[in-house]
Amino acid sequence: MSSTAEGNTAAGSGRAFPNGFRWGVATASYQVEGAWDEDGKGVSIWDTYAHTPGNIANGDSGDVANDHYHRYVEDVALMKDIGVNAYRFSIAWPRIFPEGAGQPNMRGLDFYSRLIDELLAAGIEPFATLYHWDLPQALHDDHGGWQSKDTARAFANYAGFLAEQLGDRVRHFFTINEFASFTEGGYQGIDSRVGGGKVVHLGGAPGLRLNNAGLNQVRHHAVLGHGLCRAGDPRQRPRQRQGRLRGQHPCRGPDPRPAGPAGTSPPQTTSPGTGWFRSAPHTRR
Repeated sequence: MSSTAEGNTAAGSGRAFPNGFRWGVATASYQVEGAWDEDGKGVSIWDTYAHTPGNIANGDSGDVANDHYHRYVEDVALMKDIGVNAYRFSIAWPRIFPEGAGQPNMRGLDFYSRLIDELLAAGIEPFATLYHWDLPQALHDDHGGWQSKDTARAFANYAGFLAEQLGDRVRHFFTINEFASFTEGGYQGIDSRVGGGKVVHLGGAPGLRLNNAGLNQVRHHAVLGHGLCRAGDPRQRPRQRQGRLRGQHPCRGPDPRPAGPAGTSPPQTTSPGTGWFRSAPHTRR
């Protein structure tokens, strides 16, 4: 595959990607950064969940992970070497606000500022995700996490702060990554049958098992948090300099398989709660 100023062309195919097409890579803060308790970072719900015996196989955690926090210069050089021109990374909320709100941790902010400068110097466009599930533990302890409207308000304030501090260099922000994954997985979970009729509960941080009414409230507050950033209360809206703000939720196309016997539909490929997130993050109410 070759990349030129005129476009990206598949060798020998005669077909070209449009001008401006980005070849990118993506990560999540908890999965790659490590440095879980360094430079003033607060505890996240994923730190707590992974440190709780029995939650994760082999007691694995993201305490070190890929050590991106210390090796980001090498990582950016690797991205440049393979021809990447876009990097979507997430910002750890408790690295910026250890308690979820209040005084910002400027040492944490400085890491992302240095990362962004390194990316731009390498010709790589930064795409910042503001929430990839590592909620400050303090917000869970004080408010029940996304069960409370207070967390949505805190998220809007956190987003506004980052827009002010990084919006001169970051043109693309994503508010929340995959709404359904962290709301349904973290606040209710899924019981799945495996071999031998055994039922295994699948979930993630913070590891709650709310009823459907409670889960719907969590979904509502997650969408509200996005809305307060994008088009809600002007006192909470990020005062961006240049950046564009979006939500991120995976979408699947129509199932191409024909209907089954007697006109039955093919299997569903999305969860019942997906509709909450397909329209609301992109629509002004």
